[in-house]
This record gives sequence, structure tokens and C-alpha cells, in this order.
Amino acid sequence: MRNLIIALFILLPGLAFAQGPRMDDEKMEAYKVTWLTTKLDLSADEAKVFWPIYNDFTREQKALRKERMQKMISFRKIKEIDDLTDVQIQTLIVNDFDFKQRELNIEKKYYNKFKSNLPIKIVGKFYRAQEAFKKELLNRYRGGQPKQ
Repeated sequence: MRNLIIALFILLPGLAFAQGPRMDDEKMEAYKVTWLTTKLDLSADEAKVFWPIYNDFTREQKALRKERMQKMISFRKIKEIDDLTDVQIQTLIVNDFDFKQRELNIEKKYYNKFKSNLPIKIVGKFYRAQEAFKKELLNRYRGGQPKQ
């Protein structure tokens, strides 16, 4: 039972995105850019500052996710947790913690970039808009109507 819980802990983040119909990455990003543009209502000067930082932010996040997925591929080839040693299992879990920490470090880095270059209200709107976007995607995935 303990091994099953550990396996689920490691695999759950990847499985969440492996289910059901989904948009390809380009359509998803275009939809998100449209969403953010509408929600943030940036002035021309604010947009000149915001979008380059946002693009760098998403590039770093995407690279980290790609690296994480490549590491998970080798783990998925293992049929049973029981086939692994305790040290191998611990290494997998600690590696997952490492990716989560690196993801948090990227978030903090770009929060500071946004905060030092834009009014804090815009930064707040950005983070709120990101959360609303995630909820919108979940709603669409579940078959709900998009909220305006």
C-alpha cells in the first residue's frame, strides 16, 4: 500500500495532463495570451515591459517541464515499484521535490522581475488572471461553458 501511494504521488502531476482531449501547445498559449491581454488591460508602455518578461517566464517553465517529463519517461517504463530498491524510490521522490523547488524558484525570480518593472496592481492582476485561466481550462475540460 505504501508503495502504491508513493507511485501515485510521483505520477499524479503527469497523469493530470494525460487525460482527455486537449488543445495543442500553440493554441493553448494563444488562448492564454488572449485571456491575459483581456484581463490585464495593459497600456502600451506596460505591454512593452510585461510581454518580454512573460515570454522569458513561460520559456523557462516550459524547459523545466520538458526536462521533468523526460526524467519521468524512464520511471514509467518500470512496471512495479516493488522492482526498485528503497534508494531508487527515495531518489525518484527527492528528484520530484527538486523539480518542484526549481519551479518555485522560477516563480519567485519572475515575480521579482514583474514587481520591479510594473506596478504591483498589474502584478496582482497577472497572478489572479493566471488562476482564473486555470479554472477556465478545468471548466472547459469538464465540459462546462467558458465564462466571459
